[in-house]
Amino acid sequence: MQPTPCPSPVLPITLYLAIWFLLAPAPLGGEEPATNNNLAKPIVSLPYGWPFLQPQDMQPRGGSTQGAEVTLETQASPQWKALHNASLTKGEQDQLAILALAGVYRVSFQFIETMGVKAGYHPPQPYFSWGTETVHVLHQSPDSVSLQHTLVMYFREEDGSLSEPMVMKHWRQDWKYEDRDMHTYRGNQVWARKTLSDHEARGRWTQAVYQVDDSPRYETIGSWDHTGGVSRWTSDDAWRPLPRREFAVRDDYNVLAGTHTITITPTGWVHAQNNGKLLVTDGHDQVRCVACETGINRYERISAPDLATPAGAYWTKTGDYWREVRRMWSEVFQVRDQFGLHKQADGAKLYQAHFGYAGKVEENDQYDAAAGREHARATIRKFLIDATGTE
Repeated sequence: MQPTPCPSPVLPITLYLAIWFLLAPAPLGGEEPATNNNLAKPIVSLPYGWPFLQPQDMQPRGGSTQGAEVTLETQASPQWKALHNASLTKGEQDQLAILALAGVYRVSFQFIETMGVKAGYHPPQPYFSWGTETVHVLHQSPDSVSLQHTLVMYFREEDGSLSEPMVMKHWRQDWKYEDRDMHTYRGNQVWARKTLSDHEARGRWTQAVYQVDDSPRYETIGSWDHTGGVSRWTSDDAWRPLPRREFAVRDDYNVLAGTHTITITPTGWVHAQNNGKLLVTDGHDQVRCVACETGINRYERISAPDLATPAGAYWTKTGDYWREVRRMWSEVFQVRDQFGLHKQADGAKLYQAHFGYAGKVEENDQYDAAAGREHARATIRKFLIDATGTE
């Protein structure tokens, strides 16, 4: 795995180049006009902006829906306070920091390319979107934590009323301590086993990130540090597939490579990314970077609207099915050193097959465990490609 060919962002504020864009009356994923500071139309701050380009040419692209107003938590969370207990061991602090990722959040996603490294480069529009979601603990043990993200969005109707909540299973992150068995992305829809030495894994945590349909996205390893009262995890370089935000707008790269930091704040957490956009051909023989990108995803704790109740109702009805999906993937990871995934099977994408079935499960009062197990396993088998290129 080649290192990300992009320098880390420079942190001193005196070196920031910032552009401020006041969005239109129907902003990108923006909120209604407000009567308090929490509800003001968002102004999108773009560090490492392009100050000599016309602002209208660099307006952020992204979502356009108007979500409900939110009430931000302003007091330090119990999870953050727990991290500052002087009697904790390093291992206890690590796990408490991971558990502090759980909660109810307004999430903002900002990405901007900071430099181009190919001839004829012109910076594309930056990206901004936001949503509201819950993060709940699926599993916890002394050396592992599994966290499930669930989007829960309320929308403003044309008459100003609030819609019923839209609930959708989102991504998942699994953390393991001193984990030596990883499956990393290798490009071209292929994942392969990577075995770490004891030295490489010692004192560190892997983070495996899964798509909305529980198929793998990427896995990396990093270390938690709690110096100065700040809990931060910093990862090694890792490859991952093209992000959803770029599917329809980019065809000049096919691998997103980069490092991650996750920092716990008094009222949430921040996921920062330093990415290189790579065009990978002929396996790993030809790798060319086309641009470098900085991303900041902010998870801000909220107390309203109510996300936990509709999210809980969804998981009460569909949780058994998604457990079967995860179980099947666990078997795949155990027995396959390398595998690929078809982008479609029987005219549908993998997430469509799973979400369609989960939707039917949600509508029914009773869950047929045997049928759910068979559907989960048969669906994943249809998309799998083994190391020789066969199903």
